[in-house]
Amino acid sequence: MPLAPLALARAFLFVPADRPERHARALATGAGGVIVDLEDAVAPERKVAAREALATSFAKLPEIDRQRLLVRINAAGTPWHEDDCAQAGALVAQGLIAGVVLPKAERAAHLSRTAEAIGPKGVLVPLIESAEGLSAVDELAAGPQVLRLAFGNLDFQADLGLACDADEAELVPVRLALLLASRRAGLPAPIDGVTPDWRDASRLAADTARARRGGFGAKLCIHPDQVAPVHAALGPSADEVAWARRVIDAVRAAGGGVVSLDGRMVDAPVVRLAERLLALEHP
Repeated sequence: MPLAPLALARAFLFVPADRPERHARALATGAGGVIVDLEDAVAPERKVAAREALATSFAKLPEIDRQRLLVRINAAGTPWHEDDCAQAGALVAQGLIAGVVLPKAERAAHLSRTAEAIGPKGVLVPLIESAEGLSAVDELAAGPQVLRLAFGNLDFQADLGLACDADEAELVPVRLALLLASRRAGLPAPIDGVTPDWRDASRLAADTARARRGGFGAKLCIHPDQVAPVHAALGPSADEVAWARRVIDAVRAAGGGVVSLDGRMVDAPVVRLAERLLALEHP
């Protein structure tokens, strides 16, 4: 299963499936991942036509850009789900997309059927958006072809009847649950939810800082203007990169094992952190 570039992507930008003129523009923002949305962004009467037009739109894109493309299909149980899965499988087989975002992921069986439909080359990103999805988060994280977990923070609030303030303090344990499930399943850091007001730069900065403090490695974006700030805020700082390089250099100079750097012990967990920071420098 391909891990790069989506495994290290920091910003995932949504774009409507029925606006093909925006697909290339979304990729041009530099977003690590672009999610072409067949679900919330497309009216019911336009879903079939939007789905059928995807292959034509994607075939016009450079091959290297298609590695950053995901399609958010409609959820299991909706009238469009089965056909969405079949079309996504054809797109994956043709090398036109990397995989699928599965909204309202709640059952491992649904995830397995989606994986089977899109084929072994396609990756899956389950979107946790409900209490039922949270209760099955470990099973979902361990499912076939799962690349990363993502958090649908707005739908989750609606499902539980929450009325969160901007800090979403009530969702701290939910985000921690996604982080822990990702770690137990050996997945890359999960993808945090959206900041709904794309014009509010201070809110976006606060939300992204919270995501990083909470161990999330990426964030969903709903507007191109959100991509660059999210990408920068979730990446390593210059000081972190410099420290990581010094760690790696010190270990190599010593021929491996435990070394001392700036009076502190550098062992395997510290080396892994340094390697991760360097990997994030240029995802």
